Amino acid sequence: MLVKTYASAVEGVDAQTITVEVNAGGSPGKKGFYFLVGLPDNAIKESFQRIETAIGNVGKRMKRVKTVVNLAPANIRKEGSAFDLPIAMACLGATDQVQHEEMDKYIMMGELSLDGSLRPIRGALPIAIQARKDNFKGLILPKENAREAAIVNDLDVYGVESLRDAIDFFNGKRSLEPTFVETREEFYHDQNNYTIDFSDVKGQENIKR
Repeated sequence: MLVKTYASAVEGVDAQTITVEVNAGGSPGKKGFYFLVGLPDNAIKESFQRIETAIGNVGKRMKRVKTVVNLAPANIRKEGSAFDLPIAMACLGATDQVQHEEMDKYIMMGELSLDGSLRPIRGALPIAIQARKDNFKGLILPKENAREAAIVNDLDVYGVESLRDAIDFFNGKRSLEPTFVETREEFYHDQNNYTIDFSDVKGQENIKR
């Protein structure tokens, strides 16, 4: 079965939506059963051990059928371990362990720990901005990144703590509340929270004015 999820490649302050395609089925060959293509860096190439262990520790399993993972478009370099979550969810969907019908409406990002919990990622804000531009319904990412991403209006941002949370959400066993941020208050707080004051600077009166 072929299942698609969506992720995001971050470069600087920009992000680009990445399609994660997983096709699972058929007998594994002599070279193994898991194949990853689409210009991944070493962190993504090493993700299989993290993903398989995390899946096992939340009560699912990586089935031993031929599994091809494609990160598209292939000409864009994909970097970092934040692709763990969308790859894991696509693998589970392609082997009928998670309902996948709604997955293509969300961007998913997150690094998996071996116990299935999620570690924070970088670039949550540009990822959210691009997700809204591309008309995705929502963004699922580690809970620690939810407030940063929720600054973007008109996009449901769901902070999750583990792979299990994401599985239960798509299987209809768990409801998630979107993270809400009062944008004006957030920026007002940041504008008035300085660790350095010009009154601490000696001299340079012309500049301080």
